[in-house]
Amino acid sequence: MEPKKNNLKIVADKKTARMILPNILTLIGVCIGLTSIRFALDGSYELAIIAIIFAALIDGLDGRIARLIKGTSKVGKELDSLTDMISFGVAPAFIMYFWKLNTLERFGWLLCLVYVICVALRLARFNINSNQEPSWRDNFFEGVPSPAGGILVLTPLIISLSGFDYIQLNYNIIVPIFFIVTSFLLISKFPTYSFKKIIIPRKTTIFLLFGIVLFFGLILIYTFNVIAISTIVYVLLLPISLFHFQKIKKRHENDKFQDDDELEDEL
Repeated sequence: MEPKKNNLKIVADKKTARMILPNILTLIGVCIGLTSIRFALDGSYELAIIAIIFAALIDGLDGRIARLIKGTSKVGKELDSLTDMISFGVAPAFIMYFWKLNTLERFGWLLCLVYVICVALRLARFNINSNQEPSWRDNFFEGVPSPAGGILVLTPLIISLSGFDYIQLNYNIIVPIFFIVTSFLLISKFPTYSFKKIIIPRKTTIFLLFGIVLFFGLILIYTFNVIAISTIVYVLLLPISLFHFQKIKKRHENDKFQDDDELEDEL
């Protein structure tokens, strides 16, 4: 009598195994995002911001790792959106509410609700548009992405912690302005760089690695100063991305028009 084979498997197949790592990273991002709320409740706003930054880094890594190891899945896609909703929608709104918006009473809570709703709408639109065929538009987001939006609404708090607010700023005015403008940018069709398909020449790879190490080294030493400057640089890139998008769009429209003319001549 032949012994029975053990059919017990921890992982069903290689595809499932490849899906585990990016999904674990995504779930870690959820935990970090929720933990930032706890830090804000305790008044540790520095740790709350650092937690959001870590959540943003993980959000940028999990999708790339999934594509690299061919572990993408519909579950991972939906899980990523839910994570973004918590880490860059709910968490930043609560942090800013505990820090300053609670002094505005009902209006402050209304701003939080509007911002979170705009994050949800932005994520829903992104999920729909991500099913379209690849094109040159993939180099741009339609509206500000939710991780960037989550950090933008935290900008007044980041500036206050960085020591750059040499002038006594009226945060009761500045914070609502950031919430309103960021909420509009999230649901708008304003083109912003996606930084997903950056082609780096092999000769400049070493300089890129040096720049990344230098950047993270500066973050370790001058944490909130570097984050504040990075946020300002991102804001300055917004009009540049709009100009670049319009330029590429015009060029593609001209190429399409020429192709149509050639087809008409052939007929």
